[in-house]
Amino acid sequence: MSHYGYKNNVNVGRKHKLVRQYHFSDAALHDSQAVDHLPTQGHTGSVVWADAAYRFVEMEAKLRARQLKSHIHRQGNSGKPLTEQGKGSSRTKSTVRLRIEHIFGAQTNDMGGTLVRSTGLVRAKANVEIKNLVYNMRRIVQLSRLNPCPA
Repeated sequence: MSHYGYKNNVNVGRKHKLVRQYHFSDAALHDSQAVDHLPTQGHTGSVVWADAAYRFVEMEAKLRARQLKSHIHRQGNSGKPLTEQGKGSSRTKSTVRLRIEHIFGAQTNDMGGTLVRSTGLVRAKANVEIKNLVYNMRRIVQLSRLNPCPA
């Protein structure tokens, strides 16, 4: 997610939609470079879901080296559109990625949008860290309402 000059790349648990890790950078860093900082060993998931900006040969090699399976979107272009199988695969990937995009939607719509009102990378990073933390806190409250613990 871009915050006007900054980027918030997140590693999200697919089941509960909690931000596990994030990588904050200025907007000059391409999304594909932030991936080095996000997928980690030890998480129960071994699959990486991402949009088409992350699909390139070096990325696929990095994921294989970390024993992570790629479910990165494919993108058709005007000369070579996606096949029906590719479209079906894209729909499946979109249903999972929708859970991740929900986080960015909540931060954009409920937490002051994408504008970071601070100067400098350190202050902007703190601003986005707080958004990630507050999102997780709100999500934990939602989860506890859905599955209350017996007293």
